[in-house]
Amino acid sequence: MSGVTLQKVVKRFGEAQVIHGVDLTIEDGEFCVFVGPSGCGKSTLLRMVAGLEETSGGAIRIGSRDVTNADPSERGVAMVFQTYALYPHMTVAENMGFGLKMTGHPKAQIDAKVKEAARILKLDELLSRKPKALSGGQRQRVAIGRAIVRGPEVFLFDEPLSNLDAELRVEMRVEIARLHREIGATMIYVTHDQVEAMTLADKIVVLRKGRVEQVGKPLELYHDPDNRFVAGFIGSPAMNFLAGRVDAAGQVSVPGLSASLQTQIALPGTGATVETGLRPQHLRITDGYTHRVEMTEALGGVSFIHVTAPSGEKLVIEAKGDVIPSMGAQVGVAFDAENALFFDESGKRLR
Repeated sequence: MSGVTLQKVVKRFGEAQVIHGVDLTIEDGEFCVFVGPSGCGKSTLLRMVAGLEETSGGAIRIGSRDVTNADPSERGVAMVFQTYALYPHMTVAENMGFGLKMTGHPKAQIDAKVKEAARILKLDELLSRKPKALSGGQRQRVAIGRAIVRGPEVFLFDEPLSNLDAELRVEMRVEIARLHREIGATMIYVTHDQVEAMTLADKIVVLRKGRVEQVGKPLELYHDPDNRFVAGFIGSPAMNFLAGRVDAAGQVSVPGLSASLQTQIALPGTGATVETGLRPQHLRITDGYTHRVEMTEALGGVSFIHVTAPSGEKLVIEAKGDVIPSMGAQVGVAFDAENALFFDESGKRLR
């Protein structure tokens, strides 16, 4: 297996530049997730690693090899796409072994590799079936098995769970995590779903408009984001953001909470705009009549209460237990000030 290194990688489509000098190191055996909103460049970056898109500038290395201009077949990668792309007239075994058959591998070797991949993915009893007789999750496992059979140095996943229903997505996340533990290969996984990113990744790369916003372990990004974009993107439900200003006492006045917050961080001068971020679990419903309840999401062990602040800003509050306020009720809101994050006008985190 091998790691992957991107050095000042650039991608242009004509005059439009969509990837802007990305530097990134993915260690051997690491599970790295590219995450970001639609159009941020995550799939384009993955396709550049695969060799399906030409690199306009910079270098891509897999292990010790410079593969910037190498053909996809020479890179030692295998890609699993959003669509299964299985041959409907072939059995599961034939689909999984087709790539090796086309490259002239002996039948005995193909059969051995297919059986081993089927064991890993628990497809042993399905090898004689055709795709129409499989569920969506089973088809996706066959597509992954086809990649395993090739024995690549690096596995590439391009939103492989997008076409599955919610229950199957959870099941397949567990399968992919188990697969990574068992074979220990380097894996790069693209998704717009930050829950997938948080549950699967050793390392998350947050992208926006073709640039890397932050790289780190899932909980590092959750607890210590570098900017407002990362703070708002990582975490479900998203972080609450409230407008504020630095007052004469050197505190952050937050009308949405009807409060001023003290902090030990260096703030800009009096009157400067400072945005305050608080996650839903750091807010609590209390007695009072300051915030109006717009909607409640009762999920069983936890509920999410959507309220409107006196300033007109929307907040989401996490609540435990079964007693929740009704829609239209007026409630008070308390908060854990020590968990507040602060951001300047540009969105940069104040530390």
